[in-house]
Amino acid sequence: MTFEPTEDSLSSTTGSEDESAQSEPNILVPRRRPIQERSRRKFQALLSSAREVLVEVGFDSFTCEEVASRAGVPIGTLYQFFANKYVLVCELDRQDAHGVIEEIERFAQKIPALDWPELLNDFLDHLADMWLRDPSRRAVWLATQATPATRATAAVNEREIARMIASVLAPLMPATDRERRAFMAEVLVHASYSMLNFSVSAGHGTSAGAEDGETLHDATVRELKRMLTAYLWLAEKEAQSG
Repeated sequence: MTFEPTEDSLSSTTGSEDESAQSEPNILVPRRRPIQERSRRKFQALLSSAREVLVEVGFDSFTCEEVASRAGVPIGTLYQFFANKYVLVCELDRQDAHGVIEEIERFAQKIPALDWPELLNDFLDHLADMWLRDPSRRAVWLATQATPATRATAAVNEREIARMIASVLAPLMPATDRERRAFMAEVLVHASYSMLNFSVSAGHGTSAGAEDGETLHDATVRELKRMLTAYLWLAEKEAQSG
């Protein structure tokens, strides 16, 4: 039987190529990242298999042995990259975060054609659709809530998204102080992820507060838009009047 490291060994899971992550305690990154094409294929196969297993069995029953078996690679190869399952799910979260950042960059190209309420609505629609169509996003997000180390790592990934959002908001909210914009961007990201998790947590049923024909998901996204639009609008109004 293969020994799978537990969270007790998390402090030793930072990789030499991730110096920025090493400056923060208990930030979980792969032991190494592949350079050669063959290794990159194995690395991606492991991540793809990890995503499948996580959706199918949940984090509690998730094992590195099953991931390696499904990816068709020896368990020793998996441990060359990932110290344990906690590092694996954090890498999936990083992968998801980078996908969101790419989408933010794409939406940012619409500025100044769209004002920020339109931009926010379009982006939230896109993000909500991603969560609805891809159950692994919620599975990964939930898995990163498992331990202090995984939560700390997920927070690093969220801050990367927030930094991109803050830069997008800058020309749209010029009166708002830069530091407050940065903090607001972090609030926006965390609130959006929490609400999107709620939106898909109860399936596709209806809600008492939903409008005709709306699912719980649709109603939640509608309320999220209202909340964030009012939040950003009020902050800019306060900055303009102050």
